[in-house]
Amino acid sequence: MPESAKAGMFEKTPTFSFEFFPPKTPEGAASLLETVERLKAFRPAFVSVTYGAGGSSRELTRDVVQRVQAGGLSTVPHITCVGHTEAEIADILESYVQSGARAVMALRGDPPQNDPSYDRSRDVFQHASQLVAFIRKWEEQRKLPFRLTIGVAGFPEGHPESRNRLQEMEFLKAKMDEGADYICTQLFFDNHAFFDFRARCRLLGISAPIVAGIMPITTLKGMHRMATLSAGTNFPARLLKALLRAGGDRESVERIGINYASQQCAELLDEDVDGIHFYTLNKSRATMEIYRNLGINNYFDVDRIHNLSEIQKLQS
Repeated sequence: MPESAKAGMFEKTPTFSFEFFPPKTPEGAASLLETVERLKAFRPAFVSVTYGAGGSSRELTRDVVQRVQAGGLSTVPHITCVGHTEAEIADILESYVQSGARAVMALRGDPPQNDPSYDRSRDVFQHASQLVAFIRKWEEQRKLPFRLTIGVAGFPEGHPESRNRLQEMEFLKAKMDEGADYICTQLFFDNHAFFDFRARCRLLGISAPIVAGIMPITTLKGMHRMATLSAGTNFPARLLKALLRAGGDRESVERIGINYASQQCAELLDEDVDGIHFYTLNKSRATMEIYRNLGINNYFDVDRIHNLSEIQKLQS
């Protein structure tokens, strides 16, 4: 494992982390800060902050990073290839570092919506691996007194734009070879897909931490939105059957989604996952319920999970 990851966010595993997106209104900002405060009690290893397509939320992302970082949480702001020059990427990195961030999530990114003039072929960085390489070059030229921890995306069920799974894994390996420290996966509902993905990473010689992305279903409308945004994600039959039994009742759907995600997390922890990353949608209820279903709450020291992991290693 790279020293930056081992000595930093992944000094203890499994890690627990959360993802937020920049709010667009003062009310949304106030709500987000309340969510952050509630989830802060669970001592996440880090929280990530997303970045709009084509950098549409660039300033908002920086604002959230500053606020969350000031609250004592380690932040991992996203940065994407889409629509940026090298100078712009350098400016964004500088702003993140000045805000206190010591890690970034390097992504190729989605094209901006409703912009027919956008042409991906004109982007300076065509692949996330090129962005990772640039970040490493930038921090060297900048002579930073620390090494940024760089995360990249992984797709357990395949990237929606790729039909060649072998080539896709080579692209992932290229990101790691350029200096990425860890992988955070796209959301998934089938743990077998994650375990197979992790095994394929290890076969390729990727030893970096692999964090599992979990997003509980809380509404049927939200589920359909997930299916659109994360094209290719499999919704297992047993999950769909349970949701059908709910008959559209909102509370029942939420309870089923939270229970299903809780079972996913329990199995992942049993199988020695490096970390679990919760896609919160800027809300705290579902994530808090999952923690409690796992036996983790405000009265439970997260260090006990780490200690249990050490005991299991000693006994194996």
